[in-house]
Amino acid sequence: MVPYRSFSPLLTLPALALLSLSASALPTSHYRTASSTATLKLAVRINSYGAKNIAAADRARIRALQARGSSSVDATNDVTTYTASIGVGSPATYYTLLVDTGSSNTWVGANKAYQKTTTSHDTGNEFYVPYGPDGRDYVSGEEYTDTVTLNSNLVITNQSIGVGSASASETSGLDGLDGILGLGPVDLTQRTITNTYEAATVTDNLYAQKTISSEVLGVFFVPASTDDSSGELTFGGYDASKITGDVNYVPITSTSPANEYWGIDQSINYGDTEILSETAGIVDTGTTFIFIASDAFDKYQSATGGTLDEGTGLLQISSDQYDKLSSLYFITGGGTYELTPNAQIWPRSLNTAIGGTTDSIYLVISSTGSSSGSGLDFTNGYCFLERFYSVYDTTNSRVGFATTEYTSATTN
Repeated sequence: MVPYRSFSPLLTLPALALLSLSASALPTSHYRTASSTATLKLAVRINSYGAKNIAAADRARIRALQARGSSSVDATNDVTTYTASIGVGSPATYYTLLVDTGSSNTWVGANKAYQKTTTSHDTGNEFYVPYGPDGRDYVSGEEYTDTVTLNSNLVITNQSIGVGSASASETSGLDGLDGILGLGPVDLTQRTITNTYEAATVTDNLYAQKTISSEVLGVFFVPASTDDSSGELTFGGYDASKITGDVNYVPITSTSPANEYWGIDQSINYGDTEILSETAGIVDTGTTFIFIASDAFDKYQSATGGTLDEGTGLLQISSDQYDKLSSLYFITGGGTYELTPNAQIWPRSLNTAIGGTTDSIYLVISSTGSSSGSGLDFTNGYCFLERFYSVYDTTNSRVGFATTEYTSATTN
């Protein structure tokens, strides 16, 4: 669950220049595909914010995470948004839902009204999920169980769903989104539904109902700058055709609050210099940029020579400084993942989407706003995950990464 994000207008994502990064997975890797898997295709949109500071919105959400707002849920503050058309009921009514590994409740009703059918059952319970630390924005309503259709091979019976609407300020910006498909750990549903300790997620029920053979989710994002800017979720394993190397697994961290999410332990080097010693943080599909603790960020800013741009909230560098950038190395679970200089900059063709100017160069590394030791000292967001296939393994409490055909792209 990743708390605070304000909904903003969405535009179809255009074809844009590639981002880049490269990685090497070291000996702890494993190569395995579950015997029974099914894939859900995703659609991608780009949020148009104009002058809105996306880095500040991301940072506000991270602060709420650090405060362990366990009843909070991730909505939409990122530039790139992945959605899926999900059927509810029989016959199914289809809803456009935000795909979110940072939250676990699945709910509908923000725009399109819930349609009851013969498979709909009102449990008599209520649900309430605030967005962010202050609770001013929220979703609330009734809990139903119903048939949920992800695709023809992924049909779930008696799935808990929230039926309601977001608060007025949130609904006004959803612009076609009807709710959230929650794919985070089941613990994040605790205290969100009355008379219920926790509610099984869609992944839990796919496994319990023997639709998939293992409780594993594979996530593939195509970079925002490609001609085919789509993605996919693979339930029950991962799609071996999307990766170019072994999957390297990392155990879920024991450090709170990162261990309540898809949290791992990781260190980061800039060139040969360590800027963040091994510490806990999270992997999150809902965060746009890559966030690191403020003390690590200060070292990164000093090394790169970047200056803070007020319009975007990101570091801005000159062409000469870009030519001198070193790679960033993310070290976790025995694997080293190299974020090349090209991958550390935002695609210039998308600059206006984050409130920047067309020809400027912005770095995608930002500060969490708090020093290391918070228990959540980094967030590997979309700018990291679009270069690596990621695997979320509930059964074995681990996260996996693998290289893809886009990992070493250098055309940004």
